[in-house]
Amino acid sequence: MSYVNAPYRQYNTYFRVNRIRRWWMRFWLRFAGPSGPGRVGAWLAAFPSPPHKAAGTMARMHPKGFIAPSATVYHSDLRTGCHVLVGDRVMLFQNEGGGPIHLDDHVAVLRDCALETGWGGALFIGAGTWIQPRCQINAYKGSIHVGSGVDMAPGCALYSYDHGFDPGRAIREQPLRTKGDIVVGDHAWLGFGVIVLSGVRIGSGAVVGAGAVVTTDIPDNAVAVGRPARIVKMRNDP
Repeated sequence: MSYVNAPYRQYNTYFRVNRIRRWWMRFWLRFAGPSGPGRVGAWLAAFPSPPHKAAGTMARMHPKGFIAPSATVYHSDLRTGCHVLVGDRVMLFQNEGGGPIHLDDHVAVLRDCALETGWGGALFIGAGTWIQPRCQINAYKGSIHVGSGVDMAPGCALYSYDHGFDPGRAIREQPLRTKGDIVVGDHAWLGFGVIVLSGVRIGSGAVVGAGAVVTTDIPDNAVAVGRPARIVKMRNDP
C-alpha cells in the first residue's frame, strides 16, 4: 500500500516545495532592480532556484522583469519595458557620450552578452526579441535598431562603426567611423556567429545563415548566407 502511494506522496511534496519556491521568488522580485539594494533582492529571489532557465520564469513573474545578480549595469540611461530578462554575466555599458539602451517588453538578453553605447550611439531592441548567449552589440557613432520578435543566435556581433586604416598611423590611434545606423527588421533571424557591419538594413522576416558577414542591405523575407552575405533565395519562393 505504501509502495502504491509513494509516487503520489512524492508529487505532493514536489508541488508544495515548488509552490513555496514560487512564493519566495514573487516576494523578493518586488525589491529587485539594477541598484545596490535591488541586486540583493534579485539574489534572494534567485537563491532557491536552478540557474539559467529559472531566470526566464522570474522575468515573467513580475512586470519589472529580472536582472540577474551577476549582470553588470554600468549605464545611466537604461530603459526597460515589462518582463525584461537580463541574464547572468550580461554587461550593459555606457562609454563617453553614449546614448540610451532601450529594451522593450519581453526582451531577453541571455548570459555573457555585452551591449554597449558610446560617442553618439544608441541601442533600441523591440518587444519580444531574444538575444542568445555571447552576443556583442556595440552602438558607437551610429545607432542600432533591432525590431520586434527578432531571434539572434549565440555569438552574433553588431557594430555600427569601424576603425580607419589609413597608412602611417597605428589602427588603434585612428578615429572611429561609420557608414550609418544598423537596422534589423521585425521577426528576422540571425544564425550562429553572424556579423553585421555599419550602414546595413536587414529586412523584416529575413534569415541570415550561420557565420555570415553582412556588409550590404538584405531585403524583407530574403535568405542570405556567406562572407560577404549574398541572397540565395526568398522565403516565399516555391
